[in-house]
Order: sequence, then structure tokens, then C-alpha cells
Amino acid sequence: MVNNLKSFEKGLSLKEAEENLERFGINEIEIEKRKKPLSIFLDQFKDILVLILAVSTALSFLLGEFLDAIVIFFLIILNGTLGFIQEYKAERALESLKNYISYKAKVIRDGKLEVIEAKYVTVGDIVVIEEGDRIPADGVLVEGYSLKVDESILTGESIAVDKDVHTENKLYMGTYVVKGKGLMRVTSIGLNTKMGQIAKVLVETQETKTPLQVRLNQLGKILAVICIAICSVIVILGIIRKQNIYDMFMIGISLAVAAIPEGLPAVVTITLAIGVQRMAKKNALVRKLSSVETLGCVNVICSDKTGTLTENKMTVKRIETVDMSIEVEGTGYDLKGRILLNGRIVKNQLLDYIMMCAVNCNNAELEKIRNDLKTSGDPTEIALLVLAKKYKEYIKREEKVAEIPFDSNKRYMGVTVKYGDSSILFIKGAFESLIGRCKFYMCQDGTIKELTSYEKRIIAKKNELMCSAALRVLLMCMKFNSQDVDDMIFLGLVGMIDPPKRGVKLAISKARKAGVKTVMITGDHKLTAFAIARELGIAESFEEVVTGEELEKDEKFIEKNIDNISVFARVDPLCKLKIVRLLKRKENIVAMTGDGINDAPAVKEADIGIAMGISGSDVTKEAASMILLDDNYATIVHAIEEGRIIYDNIKKFVKYLLACNIGEVLIMLFTSILNLPIALLPMQILWVNLVTDGLPAAALSLSKGDEDLMRRPPRPKKESLFAGGLMQEIVLRGLSIGIFATLSFYLPLFKGYDLTTARTVAFATLVISQLIFAFECSTNKRNVFSMLFGNIYLLIAVISSFVLFLLVIYIPQLGIVFEVSPLKSLEWGIIIICSLFPSLLHNIFAKNI
Repeated sequence: MVNNLKSFEKGLSLKEAEENLERFGINEIEIEKRKKPLSIFLDQFKDILVLILAVSTALSFLLGEFLDAIVIFFLIILNGTLGFIQEYKAERALESLKNYISYKAKVIRDGKLEVIEAKYVTVGDIVVIEEGDRIPADGVLVEGYSLKVDESILTGESIAVDKDVHTENKLYMGTYVVKGKGLMRVTSIGLNTKMGQIAKVLVETQETKTPLQVRLNQLGKILAVICIAICSVIVILGIIRKQNIYDMFMIGISLAVAAIPEGLPAVVTITLAIGVQRMAKKNALVRKLSSVETLGCVNVICSDKTGTLTENKMTVKRIETVDMSIEVEGTGYDLKGRILLNGRIVKNQLLDYIMMCAVNCNNAELEKIRNDLKTSGDPTEIALLVLAKKYKEYIKREEKVAEIPFDSNKRYMGVTVKYGDSSILFIKGAFESLIGRCKFYMCQDGTIKELTSYEKRIIAKKNELMCSAALRVLLMCMKFNSQDVDDMIFLGLVGMIDPPKRGVKLAISKARKAGVKTVMITGDHKLTAFAIARELGIAESFEEVVTGEELEKDEKFIEKNIDNISVFARVDPLCKLKIVRLLKRKENIVAMTGDGINDAPAVKEADIGIAMGISGSDVTKEAASMILLDDNYATIVHAIEEGRIIYDNIKKFVKYLLACNIGEVLIMLFTSILNLPIALLPMQILWVNLVTDGLPAAALSLSKGDEDLMRRPPRPKKESLFAGGLMQEIVLRGLSIGIFATLSFYLPLFKGYDLTTARTVAFATLVISQLIFAFECSTNKRNVFSMLFGNIYLLIAVISSFVLFLLVIYIPQLGIVFEVSPLKSLEWGIIIICSLFPSLLHNIFAKNI
């Protein structure tokens, strides 16, 4: 090709290339400087909870409590590392865009062919493109030979586009040369390309904090205020009483350790990670841990129809002509099935031409090898080949003279083939795009008649009935010895269906009962879209269907009525971003599915972006919160259910941890007010927080969902973590634990026991009362059996915590470390009574409210 370059034989000179590189920059998609890993890591330690823990660590170290300091410091680093890993992955969302640019490109410079890195391709370059190449920049075709380009990464359309110098000459970065070769002149590079513009939108799309992140931030602030307030009270009391400054610091550290549930970040992470594993087993791969909880808040799922709600295996079911209504048997790509007119197998000249159109106006491939069927190409075109095989074992594919490639604006494609000494132009496409171009129609015997308004009304009615029956309709027409797409001969309407995936209808029903609305997005005709939506239970009225054209024409009206819209038909993929934004403006929490690069902005804008694992592009997967490994809508509903279970479990262990920590804070506060010695040492409180609190809290995260979980409405977007009286319950339980733990500390001192024994009794009372409370947190059911055996992991955790506690007080070496002493029967009597009373009072109170 280089020897036949005509006026392009020299390309840019080396000097011109250097000047253009300096003027236009390098051919890379660099939106902004990405955050450095160190910066991402340091950002993890700006949370208020982490800062308070850091202060506690410093105080512990300064006062010689090195073990406390080391343990808390380890927890801070562990939590920060987990957060860093997640955010670092998210920061790579744009990196995969670069992978779509060929690493190498062939350019003509100074009349010679050079192979250079794609990033050095510049405006004005003449690039040689051949089969297998990715196009390195945007440009125009200046010379082409049977060139076909796969643009699905940008358009979502799977049919390769024919490129020629005169009519379809634009080429785009990242697209793929399927066939042929050519020369292109580069017109745009980097951010100025079509892919670059998509990347810009992707970066400009703001990611918001998930509801869980907001709730935990609120929790951190509440804990900080409580901690500072109580510490202030203790310090003031200490100053008034002229207590030892060292003791004051010890109390301050103890309070800081008691007020902050050190295990909370770890347990949240564990809970989310376990949820991720459970979802992965159900084909939902979650990329961001915090998104697991957000799934439980989702109240709108925007789902693509094809491949997500349906099988993406089209099957032709009907053929309608002016004077015939034909039934086609069979499903999927099974070649068995009869073509029937009034119950009898039919063959005639009109059907011969319809099958010729199906085979020739087609770029798919179908080959039967023994008992296996090998297919490639668009599912719609495969379905047409299957139809032709049912009609006749072999229909010849004639020699192609020219092709009119399909595009989303024309909504049809055409092929001109040789036919003896003449030629035939076959066209297939959308009814509304082609019916106005038809002037004649073919009869069963092959005769051609003028298409009058009467026949057009018959055809229009048949089209409407087919669409209403959930069939996707293609109009087929032809013309002899001409490539002009007017005055065509109408052949017939071919109606096909893409059957719903197994379990999808049930999943939609389950979502609806859970208060989650499903919005279907499709390129189908409005009538077809409604018929499918009605069959799946998505829409009940035709008024719930809106087209992409209507959305573009009157966006304000659509926004006003968005809550009443269930289907978007004839939608361009770029409309998805508008749909997400309109829904979010109405305070919806939106999940959006997508596969092509042009879906990435909408996927990132959604509260939960969902990429297709089988058909999705890498860019969309990187921008998504979740990837469907099976491209199935039902998997989204499973994930939402899992998200709700996780949020319930988070509430269970937050309730458990905070009530326990309030109890720990109050025993320190009450003993200080009563002018008693320090009730618990920092090491003892830390042990309670990490073992007695940590193990049961982790087990609570494994609780199964309640039976009515998917019959509840989604949580409101701004609902507090403590809604439904949770905070009141936490405070009251914490108060009762604190009061009886203080009593258990005071009674031994009153009886003349030494301070170590009194601390051991108080230590034991806290441990046992909290372990009893763990069972109460595990379920809303009040029967003992459900509490004890509803969560086997909790039972194991409670037994383990209790055994570890016994080891601490009865093994002398551990007793020295924790400054405790072995307990006798009288002390155990005090412990049991003071541990049971908080539960008794709570159950009496619960029955009376």
C-alpha cells in the first residue's frame, strides 16, 4: 500500500511532526494528575475516629502503657491499609482507557513507513491501518480497501461498520479494524478524540459518599463529643478534689479507650468483606466494599433489556406479508422448527426472496459441525440465518457488490449482491425507517404490485400487533438493479423475540415487593418495549413508556414525571447519564447497568454502577461499583437483598458495641463521681473491647436476614443509622450495664475486699452482661431458642470469649499482665446478679413500650 500512496506518499516531515507534538501535546488521555499512593494512604487517617484513637495511642505511649499503644496503633494501620486498597483500585478507573490505544502505530513520515508508540501519533499524521489494529486517534479515511471497523466500544452496536472514503469516512480512537486496510489522516488526538470526551465526562462525574460512610462519619462525631464531654467532667472533678495528675491521665486514657469502639472499623470491614464473598458466589462481584451497604438502599434499578433481562438469543416467531401470516416454530438457535401458513408447511417465491434477504443482508456466521452449532455475530442476524436454515438447508450467499452499514440514526442496513447478470439491493431495518421508502410489494407468486395506502394500513396494523405481542420487528425490502434506497419493494415483516432469562420475572416481582422499582432501557420500538415490560411485570400502562426522542425534546416534563416512567425505548446509550441524573434529582438511590465505554459516565454517576462481566468493556468495569459475572438482572436483586442483610447486621453490632462502650464509660464516670478508685485499667477495657466486644460483634455480622427483609421498603436516603429508636435502646442498655457494673465494683470494696478483687468483679460483670446482650442483639424474636441457636457463629464466639476470660483470671501469668485475681463463689454471686439485671430490666421495658 505504501507504494501506492498517491498524494499522501510523504506524510508529515519529521520537523512537522515535532512541531505538532509540541503544539497539540502527546496522544494520551490524561485528565488530571492522579493521586499518589502515599496521598491516598494518608487520607485514610483523617477520619475523626482515627484521630481520637491516635491521640489515645500517643497518651498511652507517653504514660508507659506500651502494650495499649502498640495494639491501638496496629488497629489504626490495619484499618487505613484496607481503606487504601479500596480507594487505590477506584483511582484506576481511567487507566484502562489507555489500553484501547494500540501500543504501536504505523505512520508515514518523510515518505517512509515508521512504527512508533501510539502516544507520539499527532495531528496530520498519515496512519496505515490493517486488520487487527486498534485505531490510535480520531481521523478521516483517505484510502480504503474493504475496510470494516468494530465501533461497539463507543456505540454499543455490535455490527461492524463498513468504511469508505466518500460516505462513511470517520475513524475513532480505540475502535478495532475487523477486516481490510486503509490510510487515515489524524484530525484529533488525546482528550480531543471522541473517547477523550467520554473520559472527561467520566472524571467530571462526581462520586458521592455512600450512606454507610455518612452514617459512620456521624457516629465518629457523636463519639468524639461524648468522649470530650465526659473527659472534661472527670478532669473538672479531679481538679476540684486535687487528685494526682498521673491518675487523671490514666482515667483520661481509660475513658478514651472505653468511649471508642476500636473494633468497629474492623468489624464493618469484615462484615462487608463477607458480604462480598457471599455475593461473588451468586455472580455479583463487588469492587468497592462500601457499595455493599448502598445496595440495601437502592429503590430504582435501571436495567438494559438485552442480555440482562433477556437471553440475547433472538428467535424468529412470525413472518407477516401483505397477504400472509406465517408462524415459525422453534426456540433459540435450534434449527428444528417448521414454517407454517394456516397449520401447513409453506414455500413460495415471496418467501424465497425473504430468505435471500435474511441470508445476504447479514454479517453473522452460522455453521453446523456435526451436532454442534457454531455462531458469531449479532444475535438478530444469527436468528435470521437460523430462520433461513429452517426454510431450506442451503441458501446461497451471493457475491456482495456494496453495503450500506447500519447506524443508530438510519436504523437500517443494506447489501447489494450480484444476481445473474443483474443485481439486487436487500434492505432490513426498523419499520418506521423503511415503510415510507416502499412503493411496491411482492405477492406470493413473485409478482410485484403497487403499494397503495390500503396495503400500507394493513402492514402498519400487522406491525402494531407484532410489537404489542413483544416481538421485535424488522422490515425487509428489496430493489432490482439499483442502489437507491427509495421506491423499494416491500417483502415482509419478520417478528422475533428475545426470551426473558430464567428467574428474571420472579426477581422483578421480589424487587417490587421490596419497594424497588425496575426501569427498563432498550433500543426497541415503543410498543415492543411496553409488551416486554408488561410481560415481565415492569409496566402496567403504555403511559409508563417514554422514547429517547421524547426525553431529548422535553427533559423538564420527563423530570417532573420521572417517578411514573418505567420504560425508556429507542434510547441512545448516551441518554443513560440523563436518566440517572433525573432520577437522582428526585432523591432516588439508583443502580444502573452498562456495558460499552459510552455507558461508563452513567455507571459512575449512579449510586451503584453495575457493569456486565461477560459483555462489558474494561472501562465500564473499572467505573462500576459492581460487576455481574452472569449479566443477569436477578443477580442485582440478590445483591440488594445481601446489602439489606449486611446493613441490618451492621446495626446489630453497632447497637452491641456502642451500648457496651457506653457501659464502660459510665462505670468510669460513676466511680469518679462517687470518689472511688479507678474501676478498670486501660488494658482491661481494651481487652473487653477487642475480645468480649470484638468476637461477638464479628459473629453478629454473620446473622441471617429476617424473613420479612425483602418485604420492607428501602431505607430513606437520609435515614440515620440510629433510626427506629436504636439510639434510645443503646443509651438505656448502656446505662443499665454501667449502673450494675459500678455496683459490682462498689460491693466488694464495701465488704472490705482489696482493689484488685473489686476490679476483677467489675471486669467480669462487664464481660458477662455484654455476652448476654450479644444474644439479644442477634434477633428481634424474643424466644430463648432463636437467641441462642439462631446464629451458631455467635454461640461459638460467646463461648470462646467466656473461656478466654476464664483463662485471664485463672492463669497466674495472665493475671499479672491484666492485674486481676481468681474469683470465689461469693464474687461470682455478685457477678451473676449484676450481669442478669440489665437484661431483665430491658425485657420488662421492651414489653411495656
